[in-house]
Amino acid sequence: MRNITKEFPGIIANDCVTLQLKKGEIHALLGENGAGKSTLMSVLFGLYRQEAGEIYKNGESVQIQGPNDANRLGIGMVHQHFKLVHNFTVLENIVLGVETTKSGVLQMKEARDKVLSLSKKYAFDIDIDKEVRHISVGMQQRVEILKMLYRDNEILIFDEPTAVLTPQEIEALMQTMRDMAAEGKSILFITHKLDEIKLVADRCSVLRKGKMIGTVDVAATTKEEMSEMMVGRKVILSLDKNEATVGETILQVRNLSRRGNESKSGKAQLSNINFDVKAGEILCIAGIEGNGQTDLVYALTGLSDIDSGTIILNGTDISKAKIRKRTEAGISHIPEDRHRHGLVLDYTLAYNTVLQTYYTPRFQAKGFLKMKTILDYARKLIERFDIRSGQGEVTSTRAMSGGNQQKVILAREIDRDPQLLIAVQPTRGLDVGAIEYIHSQLLAQRDSGKAVLLISLELEEVMNVSDRILVMYEGEFVADVNPKDVTFQELGLYMSGAKRSEVAV
Repeated sequence: MRNITKEFPGIIANDCVTLQLKKGEIHALLGENGAGKSTLMSVLFGLYRQEAGEIYKNGESVQIQGPNDANRLGIGMVHQHFKLVHNFTVLENIVLGVETTKSGVLQMKEARDKVLSLSKKYAFDIDIDKEVRHISVGMQQRVEILKMLYRDNEILIFDEPTAVLTPQEIEALMQTMRDMAAEGKSILFITHKLDEIKLVADRCSVLRKGKMIGTVDVAATTKEEMSEMMVGRKVILSLDKNEATVGETILQVRNLSRRGNESKSGKAQLSNINFDVKAGEILCIAGIEGNGQTDLVYALTGLSDIDSGTIILNGTDISKAKIRKRTEAGISHIPEDRHRHGLVLDYTLAYNTVLQTYYTPRFQAKGFLKMKTILDYARKLIERFDIRSGQGEVTSTRAMSGGNQQKVILAREIDRDPQLLIAVQPTRGLDVGAIEYIHSQLLAQRDSGKAVLLISLELEEVMNVSDRILVMYEGEFVADVNPKDVTFQELGLYMSGAKRSEVAV
């Protein structure tokens, strides 16, 4: 890709970017949120058209008007959010768009044989007649990879491929990538995870604010050097934390059960959940997505009702309390989906800082908002939490980067001085600089005597930040462990349901 420029209204996403991919190499693409990585790959796959620049394959200039052109040129892409039809079978998803027909009738025998052969070759162990909605996230990813292999793609793009996988699934994916590179396929690999780059990539190109900073040999470059290229400053990668000073019990959950909505795993309920969170500790609930974590958070915060059990905050039963009452009782919530549940995107930054407190005497009088007070308050939070935005407190929240949107939520929830901070996937999709900042804020809450309940799919985050880990599988706790006493692999076995231990409350 030579001198690629891609613009959106008001922003240059790719600014004269040149990227070279060699045959048979695994090439990582690294950068902060909004650096232009996915945009660049979307140009290569034909989802976007560049304003300037050219793409060459085997030395010849090529025109990519859309994904069909990309596929004809042997370019395939596994998107961060899989593009699968959930009520189609695995086989139907793989052949979709390149079906063989005879007199208008689908001819599937040849396709079936080819898919079974590919599945065996890469040890994917997948039931190709199962509907996609009934298979795990890790298996769905294998379907996406098989789609590329079935089309005989030579250039394979992986966009954040390990975001929802267990350690065992990540290990298997890395091996698959090595195998594909060994047989001459070329892989572009977008990731935030420096460990994975060190593990599997040959070279790494770094984007910052739409510009190409440089390409390095991974074996000869440290993680610290790569992170500094990405962020433009030194980043502390290892979390330095003191031992927790645990105090009184803040949250008690007893015999909590909930039927809830059917999740991706096909499991619907929380079953007899018991646990405590104490002042001065970070308790992490780990697990693969869709195993009841969302149901549990909704139950604790009042976003959904429970069928049975009790939730006690500071000695008071809040099991039936409304959301506002729980908020006033001392619960703060950093939600999993910041756009759906954390922010009103078309409100200003200032309005978003008072979403839960606008009605208090501090911010309103006789039914009218105290605008000067709200704007002053927002300015203080902007300064204290280093929130960056084009027009300060009057910026439309929609126009801000994901990392800064997350900081607005963090600032609002922490500044309310909660007894219990529930943080759900607080660093999902964020770069190392933003992750470093959010982890430091969670630790500061713990060290000031607050109880922190962290729900995370990121195993590195789980192991580094938490003082105690509960593992959830199919709506139940299957392990209660100390991060110092457990390995990544062992945690992965608990998360996949292959192992259980005694769970102490």
